[in-house]
Order: sequence, then structure tokens, then C-alpha cells
Amino acid sequence: MAPFRAEHMGSLLRPQELLDVREAIREKGLSEEQAGLPAVEEKAVGQVVKLQQDLGFKAVTSGEYNRTRFWGLMWDEFEGTIRLQDAEASMFRLYHPDVVSLIEQDRKVMPGDSVIAGSKLSFNPAKSVSNLHELRLVQKFVPESEWDNIKLTMITPAWFHMRYKQGRAYTKEAYANDAEYFDDVAKVYQAELDVLYKAGLRNVQFDDPGLAYFCSDKFRQGWEEDKDNIGTVDDLLDAYIKLYNDSISKLPADFHTGVHLCRGNFIGGRHFAEGAYDIIAQKLFTDLKVNTFYLEYDTERAGGFEPLKYLPKDRHVVIGAISTKLRDLEDKEEIKQRIYKAANFVAEGSGQTREEALKRIALSPQCGFSTHETGYPLSEEDEKKKLALVRQIADEIWGEA
Repeated sequence: MAPFRAEHMGSLLRPQELLDVREAIREKGLSEEQAGLPAVEEKAVGQVVKLQQDLGFKAVTSGEYNRTRFWGLMWDEFEGTIRLQDAEASMFRLYHPDVVSLIEQDRKVMPGDSVIAGSKLSFNPAKSVSNLHELRLVQKFVPESEWDNIKLTMITPAWFHMRYKQGRAYTKEAYANDAEYFDDVAKVYQAELDVLYKAGLRNVQFDDPGLAYFCSDKFRQGWEEDKDNIGTVDDLLDAYIKLYNDSISKLPADFHTGVHLCRGNFIGGRHFAEGAYDIIAQKLFTDLKVNTFYLEYDTERAGGFEPLKYLPKDRHVVIGAISTKLRDLEDKEEIKQRIYKAANFVAEGSGQTREEALKRIALSPQCGFSTHETGYPLSEEDEKKKLALVRQIADEIWGEA
């Protein structure tokens, strides 16, 4: 049952053949069928599933090969969303780290990839097909007895809210306030998760860069200075925790949920969020009802392991101690010592021995290897070495999957 001792965060470097086909679709205006995408995509997913299996990873993913960006098409598929084209900067929180980065002129990812609720959100099974397609593709290459282990990454329900100024994540015709909007977001997530559960999914990882921004002094300062905001920045964190809890409230007990507090491995290996987890740890670990927290701990910007003492006894933590931004391979013994150090704080907080605490800890790279299609510093060989190191360390600490 997830989480496993060796995990990775979902996205893996894409093969050139897949990138070429997607480029042909974009540049030549070909349909997916004309470009041969279905066959190329299936072959690529089959190969990346085998790569993960060969390296000893149980929670296999599609490598996010079905997506061009880590958040996928899920929000575009919800009824009621409209995609913004060249939106006015006045719609955005210009102190929000994503917006600060995406607004740069020399980068290809722009806020134009953003959606808002133009009318009431609702779930249409005929339209919401991308996650289901991705799951079924992975299932083709995994024995049915191991389908429970397959991991699907999913974007946070707050993804298209936090970046926008107060009241701008939706039109006035759609919603009167955030509470109404969040209520419907939770309902469409419940419906999406229900469809996936019925198709055999038992393991979801929400990717959430926004939660890490609550650790950032710059974001907090920007929030305080923005007089349009209603309530405090911590009220917003409370609202997002409630949104998550509502979104997963109807899941059966055998559905494993986790949240990855992404600090970013963007184009060129950049990151967005600075700031230790201390400021949000107690509230987050206690109130957010997911089973597992995937935390990035590859550099000093995440702070120390002290906040792990707030981890409740029924929650797990996956320590992202291996970098997907730097090619150099980490020192194995150094990483092991860091895991033991993390375990000491988990143990201290819950009155357990270190050995007991270790049972709730796992290891992973800090982020995906390819959150967007291209532009990453590691080669496929580097990626394999990093994943093999995660597996080796997990074997030496725990001796189990």
C-alpha cells in the first residue's frame, strides 16, 4: 500500500519521438491522429512504465507523458471554465511566484494557459477524459494485481484561484464569492475522483506549488500589501485546507491520497518558493486530511526537519532529498543520515522510537524530472542514476518496497 519506501514525483524526461509528434501537432496544425500521437504516446508510456518497474518502483506513473504541463487538461475539461488569452495583468496577484515567473517575456509559458470559471462549474464525464485515458494507458502495462499501486498526479483544486486577485478566479455571473466557488470546485473534484476510483485508481498525489508559497515571506508581504484581499493570508490557507478536505471527503478508505508541496523544477531547473515549512507545518499536517505529505528537502531553502515533529501518528512523509535540478549524484551516506535525522523529529513529536517513526517515512527526488515538456538540465542517464540511488538507499534503510 502507498506510500512506498522509494517514490518519485510523477513526471519523467520525455523521449524525443514524443516531443517531435507534439511539435508537429502544434507547428503544422495536424490532428493527433494525423501526427500519429496515440501510437507514439502508448509506446512511450509502455517504455517508461518498464523503466520504473526495472528500477524497482511500485507507484508507477505515466511519466506525465500524456501532458505537456504538469497540471494537464483536467481544468479545461470541467464545464464552465474559460481559457484566458493574453489576460490583463490587473487580474493577477503580481506578487504570486508563478505569475512573477510566467509573466517574463522570454519564457514560453504565459498566464495565457490560465482558466477561470466563466459560469458555474460542473463535471461532464463525456468531457473529463484525460486523467482516465492516462490511467488506462498505464494499466495496460501493469499486471491487474498491481493496479492499486499506480499513482496518478493531479493538480491542486486551488491551482486556478491563488494566482488571481480577489474575486477574479471567476466571473461575477458565475459566483458571488470564494465560498460558493470552492463549493463547486470540491464537487467537480469529487466527481473526477469517483470516476477514477471506479476505473481502478487507488493512489492520487495532488501537486501543489501554492502551499509552499505560504512559507514565503515575499508572498506573505505581497498579500498584506494588497488591499483588495479579504481576510488574512492564513484565512486563505484555512480555505484551501477545507477545499482539499471537501474534495476528498467521499473517497473510500482504500484510496491513498497525498499532497506534494512543490517548490518547482521549472524550465531550466528553476524554482519558485523560498521559506521553511515551520510557519505552516502544524496547521497543515494536523488539519489537511491526506494520508501522505511529499516534501522537498533537497536544499537549504526548505529549512530543517524540525516541523516534522507536528506530523500526526496516522500520516506519512516522503522526504524529497534527491535533486532533479542538479546533475551531480548525491552522496548516499549523507542522504541516509538526513533520513535518520528526519526520523528523529517525527519520533520526538509522536512519542515513538526512531525505528517506529521510520515506518512512516519514505524517500524520493524533490520534484518531477520534467514538469513541462523540455528544457531540463538532466539527461535520461542522470535520471536513471538518481532513481536507482533512491531505490538503493530505500533498500539499505528499510529493506522493503
